[in-house]
Amino acid sequence: MLSARTASPAASLWKRGGGAGARGDGCTSCLEVRRRAAAVAVRAAQPKRVEAVAMESAAETAEVAAEKEVAAAGGGVEDKYGEDRATEELPVTPWAFSVASGYTLLRDPHHNKGLAFTERERDAHYLRGLLPPGVVSQDLQVKKIMHNLRQYKVPLQRYVAMMDLQERNERLFYKLLIDNVEELLPVVYTPTVGEACQKYGSIFRRPQGLYVSLRDKGKVLDVLRNWPERNIQVIVVTDGERILGLGDLGCQGMGIPVGKLSLYTALGGVRPSACLPITIDVGTNNEQLLNDEFYIGLRQRRATGEEYHELMEEFMDAVKQIYGEKVLIQFEDFANHNAFDLLAKYSKSHLVFNDDIQGTASVVLAGLLSSLKVVGGTLAEHTYLFLGAGEAGTGIAELIALEISKQTNAPIEECRKKVWLVDSKGLIVNSRKDSLQPFKKSWAHEHEPVTTLLDAIESIKPTVLIGTSGVGRAFTKEVVEAMASFNERPVIFSLSNPTSHSECTAEEAYNWTQGRAVFASGSPFDPVEHNGKIHVPGQANNAYIFPGFGLGVVISGAIRVHEDMLLAASETLAAQATQENFDKGSIFPPFTNIRKISALIAASVAAKAYELGLATRLPRPRDLEKYAESCMYTPVYRSYR
Repeated sequence: MLSARTASPAASLWKRGGGAGARGDGCTSCLEVRRRAAAVAVRAAQPKRVEAVAMESAAETAEVAAEKEVAAAGGGVEDKYGEDRATEELPVTPWAFSVASGYTLLRDPHHNKGLAFTERERDAHYLRGLLPPGVVSQDLQVKKIMHNLRQYKVPLQRYVAMMDLQERNERLFYKLLIDNVEELLPVVYTPTVGEACQKYGSIFRRPQGLYVSLRDKGKVLDVLRNWPERNIQVIVVTDGERILGLGDLGCQGMGIPVGKLSLYTALGGVRPSACLPITIDVGTNNEQLLNDEFYIGLRQRRATGEEYHELMEEFMDAVKQIYGEKVLIQFEDFANHNAFDLLAKYSKSHLVFNDDIQGTASVVLAGLLSSLKVVGGTLAEHTYLFLGAGEAGTGIAELIALEISKQTNAPIEECRKKVWLVDSKGLIVNSRKDSLQPFKKSWAHEHEPVTTLLDAIESIKPTVLIGTSGVGRAFTKEVVEAMASFNERPVIFSLSNPTSHSECTAEEAYNWTQGRAVFASGSPFDPVEHNGKIHVPGQANNAYIFPGFGLGVVISGAIRVHEDMLLAASETLAAQATQENFDKGSIFPPFTNIRKISALIAASVAAKAYELGLATRLPRPRDLEKYAESCMYTPVYRSYR
């Protein structure tokens, strides 16, 4: 095999399918460069070397054929970094522009193994002397980094350390996250990611995704072409206007797409090379950021109306043009007035998914289905009251109504009457219909006006109380005690993020209901002891749903997202909660099983896509669960030849 050392600079071998900066479109000039490079290399070699080159060429041909077989198992996309479990035992070549070796290899996050390079690999790739003599296994590296992370007392320091690791050793980052998911999930995502976004300008080191700004209008396709990967399967995009419960963080909202896609890989097994985080920068209305010398985005007021939608339309068209129809575009943390419009506009022409509306709804519905095993009754026999009527609240409400309709065969309009919403002006009722935003009108029922949450509870007497308001401590002692006064086991979901915005804490919910509450939250809470019993609060974390959902979409080649796919994901997740979980007070399974759960969700979502005629990966695999597992990214180190 030719190494970077034996070939002349003109003869650097390009990576198959396009290098890190190559277009990979098979243009004549690129092919000519490759042909000439190979010819120069062969002429420069000794006779025995020529024979070796010829043998290597034949081996490469066989390897390409083998890789094409594996690609079929990975959703039809070339697995050039050897990321799927199906290729775990096959030796791979660390290609960059040329075969990566020496100093360059140690700085390539796709292929760097740190001290885990073997003696043979150190000789083969010119690493001798660039590393200390000790050879350290990946498991021992994980142990060492976890020891170091636990020394940090400030969560943001752990976040920065994790991001640094991701940028220098990708496989070790994901191995660390998978093996310690319950401990590290709050570090790479909520609640720590909220603080990271607030301070993103100060901690920014190197780009982890693409920034598309108003200055790029008319050139968005060129911006997308600057990303080094072409085989993108999942995009998470935000415009930063409603980051968690923190409001408008503008360009610094990039921490959300980066964090979400880390979970797509770690929890759902979507290849990291197939993931693309994007931030649409149209300015910010956050005065503090506009006056912050460290702010990294456009210093202007947020664009609205036609200017905003023209940029979004150009972006959506460019994504489809460069990545095709089967790339999943996940909208993340858009403000209400844009989130619903974008989802409605593009759901018929693109493969789009809004995690705040649909992902949150799916995981909460799973929690409700699971809680029925504790409180009894059917979904249709309960009454639901929401505090908060934005993306999350109305999204959850609609999915509940859809599931009730599916179970009872009743019209969706009738099923919506089981669900009540309270916004900042009080209970949503018919007399307010003319002044309501369009997405709220379906939830205006016949009832006298009620202005406070406590009055709404006493009037409607719900069995389930769900908070999506973003208003911290909105579930006061009086509110929780009122729920407990007419429910033996009140179901209370306090879903707002981050922790400071949670409607109530786990401790408050259990103490104010004498330990009778069936509680779940959006942010993690520690176990609570009440009257000698330990309650482990469940976390209604979207990470239960969207990684497996995305994997299911990818492996089936789905071209659209259908609501029945969301219901299938909810039902699958709910089925994973066991009596052991209920005995501890949790209605969700532990995150330690999340990779298995994601494979099951992916299988059910893919099955529904095939059933609805939305899947394009044909023929359908016989065992979708095993197929999903075989396509999942595995972060163990590969052997290099």
